[in-house]
Amino acid sequence: MRLDKFLVECGLGSRTEVKKILKQKQIEVNGQVETSAKSQVDSQKDTVSYQGQGLRYEEFVYYLLNKPQGVISATEDAKHRTVLDLLDDTARQKEVFPVGRLDIDTHGLLLLTNNGPLAHAMLSPKKHVDKLYQAQVAGIMTEKDVERFREGISLQDFTCQPAQLEIVATDPVADKSTVRITIAEGKFHQIKRMVQACGKTVTDLQRLSMGPLVLDDNLKRGEYRRLTAEELQLLERFDVRL
Repeated sequence: MRLDKFLVECGLGSRTEVKKILKQKQIEVNGQVETSAKSQVDSQKDTVSYQGQGLRYEEFVYYLLNKPQGVISATEDAKHRTVLDLLDDTARQKEVFPVGRLDIDTHGLLLLTNNGPLAHAMLSPKKHVDKLYQAQVAGIMTEKDVERFREGISLQDFTCQPAQLEIVATDPVADKSTVRITIAEGKFHQIKRMVQACGKTVTDLQRLSMGPLVLDDNLKRGEYRRLTAEELQLLERFDVRL
């Protein structure tokens, strides 16, 4: 590929910015200074360095974000901050996007990547990728609600697939519950609507996991990190190129 494209993909900046870096003789290819943006490099064989530091080419990048409330799961929006606003310049240059969505007032795990086939596989109904949420609920969830979730709750516009409801704690005095809900779908406001169908109201919703990925306890809301090698290995189950 062209050297300027390689440098952009490595996160050094835009095409215009990397051309300036080349003119400043800050790029070496296989130990030789290179100033031509049109030069061809092999990302697998050639050694490219910037100011003496080796560059590693990445076609795909993966970010694990602890999405905060008040931020929307989109790449751009005229009114609200987006999850992409929380990430680094490399993420924007690589044109990453969220894998699925979390409502604006829902927080927790969100995967962002530019690997389209992986995103498609993780969101495919055929793959039945489980998503685990923890919810604070106004009202007391009961074993009858557990059974309704297990059978599949009928809403006005569709019938939910069977889901798992675990009652973590209840407080009869405060009339509230803490529950964990596992679903394989992810339709608009689905969990809130399922709980509402049981006569209660979700007051806080957090996603804890999606498929093999689990929310990192060390990430504060709004913080992110790249996926680890171990996490990438877990994603190999989706049989796509990583």
